[in-house]
Amino acid sequence: MIPRATPPRIVLVRTQFAGNIGSVARVMKNFGLNQLYLVAPDANPSSEEAIRLAVRGHEILQNATIVSSLNDAIADCHLVYATSANVEGIIRDRFYGSPESLLSEFLNLPPGSQTAIVFGPEPTGLANQELQQCHSLIHIPTDNDYPALNLAQAVTICIYEWYRLALKQVKLDEPKLSEKIPAIAIQNRMYDRLKSGLEGIHFLYGPKASSLMHAIRYLISRAKPREKEVEILFGLAKQLHWVADQLTKYRPDWNLDWRPSTKELKHIDPAQHEQQQMGAGGTNPAQE
Repeated sequence: MIPRATPPRIVLVRTQFAGNIGSVARVMKNFGLNQLYLVAPDANPSSEEAIRLAVRGHEILQNATIVSSLNDAIADCHLVYATSANVEGIIRDRFYGSPESLLSEFLNLPPGSQTAIVFGPEPTGLANQELQQCHSLIHIPTDNDYPALNLAQAVTICIYEWYRLALKQVKLDEPKLSEKIPAIAIQNRMYDRLKSGLEGIHFLYGPKASSLMHAIRYLISRAKPREKEVEILFGLAKQLHWVADQLTKYRPDWNLDWRPSTKELKHIDPAQHEQQQMGAGGTNPAQE
């Protein structure tokens, strides 16, 4: 039996053992998944060991897409979850949930939305920089005496949870929204614009800038912003850049210790500036 929901893409990052790749292809076949992406694999997916362990999943193995970066693997996806056994530290501790709680959200997306589950290399897992490209972090609870799971085992648990939930066609309290979540490539462009705008007004500066921006990304990504909402955030970023330009223009010597006074801000007219920038026909911020 095949669920009505669009199956998630499975993304393996820098996998070191060919047997794990083959085993993942096999379990994907078990549960009706067919999109396998390999990011800079150290192991050879065409090796004898990979093919042997793939069993009837050899077609999935043969058709696997190999890319050089995680961004290439998820750029066209709308909702992406990473996986990790490590949930400690400022980047991770408020960023995770169980497979059941998070994967149920895949079923609340409009039809045709592409999702992905990302798994890191066997010895180390995903780096913080890679986690920041994903919306949230799946953590599989295990016993403290031996918490480490084999890569293929972790993939199996996540796929099974998705399949089980998809068969039930879980009805969440929140109604399904017809407007799509923009692809990761558009979301990343929005975050880059927002980050540079916040840097321009010195909201982001110093050694804590990176962790603060991560918190902002997490805050926004939890809301799963749709296309129009991402356009609003593009507009916000655009206005932040304009404010930074005005501050530089009217106070060339401003620095991190200075904040504009009410009197100085009277020189800045955002409404007039926005009208000049938008023009009669307006612009689409997502195209910036």
